[in-house]
Amino acid sequence: MTLKNMSLLASATVSASGGSALAFVDNGVTIANGVQICASGDTDFQTRRLVTAKYKAPALNQKTNTYGKDKKSLTLVKPLVLSSGVVVFQTLRIEREVHPSQAAADNLEMNKLGAQLLIDTDLDNFWATGSLS
Repeated sequence: MTLKNMSLLASATVSASGGSALAFVDNGVTIANGVQICASGDTDFQTRRLVTAKYKAPALNQKTNTYGKDKKSLTLVKPLVLSSGVVVFQTLRIEREVHPSQAAADNLEMNKLGAQLLIDTDLDNFWATGSLS
């Protein structure tokens, strides 16, 4: 299958297996409404992997007396030193915005579907070449 006719699993169990643990620790960088952590095993500062987590709470609109959506985001950065010596930052962003009245189970289902968008084989060509077919 391809992106245009992909199939994801509803109510799926999504998990990682194999591999080895990659530990992250607080690196002391101040982030508004968030935290930045780094891969503690990455000894070269230039190529140290970072994760930034941010949270924006839903705000009450005073005019309509209704809440807006909350916003949560995670950004993974893996720096790469090119042969020219220039450092480029490979970035993956994951973001979710939901209204506070949506059920926690529905939020979890969105997360599971989102995880599949990153790993499902129907999207391999999209991630590899940008193919929209």
